[in-house]
Amino acid sequence: MTESAALEVATTFAELNLAPEIQAAVESLGYVHPTPIQQQAIPLVLAGRDLLAQAQTGTGKTAAFALPLLDRIKPHANTSTSPARHPVRALVLAPTRELAIQVYDSVVEYAKNLPLRCTCVYGGVGMQEQEAALRAGVEVLVATPGRLLDHAGNKLVQLNQVQFLVLDEADRMLDMGFLPDLKRILALLPKQRQSLLFSATFSDEIVRLAQNFLQNPMRVEVARRNTAAETVEQVAHKVPEADKLEALLRVVKVRDLAQALVFTRTKISADKLGRRLLKRGLEAAIIHGDKTQVDRLQALEGFKQGTIKLLVATDIAARGLDIVELPAVINYELPYSPEDYVHRIGRTGRAGASGLAVSLVSADEDKLLAGIERFIKRELNIVPLPSPASPPRPAVSPEETESGPAATLPRRRRAEPVCALLMPPPQSQLAGGQ
Repeated sequence: MTESAALEVATTFAELNLAPEIQAAVESLGYVHPTPIQQQAIPLVLAGRDLLAQAQTGTGKTAAFALPLLDRIKPHANTSTSPARHPVRALVLAPTRELAIQVYDSVVEYAKNLPLRCTCVYGGVGMQEQEAALRAGVEVLVATPGRLLDHAGNKLVQLNQVQFLVLDEADRMLDMGFLPDLKRILALLPKQRQSLLFSATFSDEIVRLAQNFLQNPMRVEVARRNTAAETVEQVAHKVPEADKLEALLRVVKVRDLAQALVFTRTKISADKLGRRLLKRGLEAAIIHGDKTQVDRLQALEGFKQGTIKLLVATDIAARGLDIVELPAVINYELPYSPEDYVHRIGRTGRAGASGLAVSLVSADEDKLLAGIERFIKRELNIVPLPSPASPPRPAVSPEETESGPAATLPRRRRAEPVCALLMPPPQSQLAGGQ
């Protein structure tokens, strides 16, 4: 495995020499300067190298693989109506339906000026629309492993012409037990292909996976495995387990949080907390693995519209939810895995915006807190619960102190939150394809 030097020559997207149609789409989205993972990964992918890339969530890794892949399959773009002219050339595997839809939506935006087709297949919904899209032919297929194998078993998708494979959130796939499915899928692909593995962490298991599935990959690492988002203010409150509900309500009220994503460890805890919040008159909703796709869509639609203030979730939402300018994440219960803490708080403070992560820590969770602090290599700021009489003041940097009184920071409000699950059902074609 080869370590990649920091390829930071390209300071704008225009300098990456992407196809004009892709560059136009990028500009229409307001992208000007590539993020560090995009600076390093895009030139390597364009050069045809296999890639093992680590990037913290919210750093733009979807564009880091989608843009160069679209550039490389652009010569195959055509407007033919024959499905045979539209074989699957790029396969993107994601661990959850949420992440799959999010990636699909990004690919649609990036390829809107190209006659390429794309669709997204995932479980939890009927197969009829997905089958119709696959029969029509698609060049870019975004899928969860289980549903992809369902379609492959029904002979509805052929993968023998795949030139590019992307494993997104590979660490999460391993956590969810997808390794056997991945091996079955890889057996259906040509051995000669370009493979990209993106992961938020570089565990020993990920390194072994890369050794088995990648060929002499370049290694790109722009965020260490224990790095928490630098733009997120992290605080902890020591609270008895029996008082956590009141503590949660106080934090929301005193900090005047417009909305917050509240994490629990288990589905039972999420259901219990959600019911208690509703009984207290709070606008709350619940999402976890046992909720149907319809339930998730309804919950997230309410969150988008602002009718839901608190979205209670298990770690299924720690990855794959991309909510623009989410003001705060509250750890009602600390996760067992320190890595899950990093992913949870990564839902706020995205794309350079500021964010807030509050952890309510009972005595039974002191060991979990210590594990998180060792993992992120810093101590969380443990402070008393905010008092209604004296709301917490924003931290003042040394520069602000030296130059004069700090200006009052504007309250964060989300004009139009966006989440991948709120997108309309995937269409079988990108703009320009028939």
